Amino acid sequence: MYSVCVRDHFMIAHSFRGEAFGPAQRVHGATYVVDVELRRPALDADGLVVDIGRAAQALRAALAELDYRNLDESPAFAGQNTTTEFLARAVFDRLAERIRAGELGAGASGLASMRVTLHESHVAWAAYDAPL
Repeated sequence: MYSVCVRDHFMIAHSFRGEAFGPAQRVHGATYVVDVELRRPALDADGLVVDIGRAAQALRAALAELDYRNLDESPAFAGQNTTTEFLARAVFDRLAERIRAGELGAGASGLASMRVTLHESHVAWAAYDAPL
């Protein structure tokens, strides 16, 4: 399986509900470094997994919907603890929608799967991985 990764980041504010979260129940900020790995079993006619520039642009556009937002105020996340794990899936879904819409070009039709990893620090991260 071939793969290509692109990286970006986004900044949010949010809070959590539940004793398990201790002081994180209060509003706090987070800066996530996001790694997206796109995979396919065979390279396209140009010898690519996907155009890296297009992948980076699509990721930036998907993250712009979240960047510098208080997620507690977002109707899309009402009643949801926006944990790192949850947000990895949210980014995956937003980027997968852009891939289906053709933003990565025709060559992206051969993509088999994607993994989105959110690094919340240099020692802790979470990911969501699924077929496309």
